Amino acid sequence: MDRIEYISTHLGAESDVLKELYRQTHLKVANPHMISGHEQGRLLSMFSRMIRPEKILEIGTFTGYSAICLAEGLAPGGKLYTIEQNDELVEMAASFFEKAGMADRIIQLTGDALEIIPELNMVFDMAFIDAAKRRYADYYRKAFNTVREGGYILIDNILWHDKVVDKNFHDPTTLLLREFNDLISNDLLVDKAIIQNRDGMFILHKRNKIDNSPFHT
Repeated sequence: MDRIEYISTHLGAESDVLKELYRQTHLKVANPHMISGHEQGRLLSMFSRMIRPEKILEIGTFTGYSAICLAEGLAPGGKLYTIEQNDELVEMAASFFEKAGMADRIIQLTGDALEIIPELNMVFDMAFIDAAKRRYADYYRKAFNTVREGGYILIDNILWHDKVVDKNFHDPTTLLLREFNDLISNDLLVDKAIIQNRDGMFILHKRNKIDNSPFHT
């Protein structure tokens, strides 16, 4: 038994809906490795349950696994707004939101998140970013401006298969993620932690605006 198997067996059973969603994603969707999966899903659910958000913003729905997990922690009457650019995935995600009994809590939006977020004109308690890595800096700025002070922003895949650590990798995505991670590290308006599970995740807490940050000017 390897480390991942050991962790999974100690997290409790995956729900039938999530198990089916994981299987169908691997059978029918290109790049199925992009799905959150059981280990990360329980982590997202736990964070959400701890925060009890009334509104969550998710940038990057994919097939809906992470949205279902995040929605588990919503406060009564809360909503999760999830944005996906690939319209071919919308129907599949919607069907599993229905199966999970969360169709009334998860609002699907299709298109460019950078255009959609300003139109929502909402303040969120929590945001989760897991979309095109080359646009992470832009997604972060939009999310930061819509998350309330004291709220949280989670950002996935920041270790990028450990390529950001290995200076032998110079591909465009790795270089952009290194630059993005450095920008977050120097952002004075967020407290930060990094969780190493799977592909790495930033956990950011938005401070009160008592300091100036060059990232948001």
